[in-house]
Amino acid sequence: MSTEIPVAVGRAQRAAQIAMAACLGVMAVSVFINVVLRYGFGNGIAASEELSRLLFVWMVFIGATAAYPAGEHMAFTSLLALLQKRPLALAAMTVLIRLLVLSACVMVAWGAWQQVVVGMGSRSVVLEYPAALLPLPVFLCAVAIGVMAFIELLKRSPLDLGHGVDVE
Repeated sequence: MSTEIPVAVGRAQRAAQIAMAACLGVMAVSVFINVVLRYGFGNGIAASEELSRLLFVWMVFIGATAAYPAGEHMAFTSLLALLQKRPLALAAMTVLIRLLVLSACVMVAWGAWQQVVVGMGSRSVVLEYPAALLPLPVFLCAVAIGVMAFIELLKRSPLDLGHGVDVE
């Protein structure tokens, strides 16, 4: 069973990379075509900006979700480097950090969900997609990171900073 978890994480990270690449590719093509049309023919596609904004938001929060299990979020490691020689203090600090991550995820998810609910009743100006699609990735990201942090807290796994506890 322990071999299934890394395979699932690897597949999820690969899916996130593909989704981010797709968002970036569609954004690049859309903006390029819009620039060519504006400067070459004097008229652009109004939906290009709106589509790019939506895809950029989704790409950022997909990336933020994928960065958490890899330990690639910003970390202040100078205190943790000092605690390396004190395992009990390091364990307590790990629990505190995970609890802070969980509380931040709860607050962000709550605020994002309120925005999703507000956005359900309105549509975007040009493409007319539900306005709830803009705050939805924030909610999904906060929930996903919160679940990952909660599992790490339950498993009592050490902090994986991914860079050998260097001072940043």
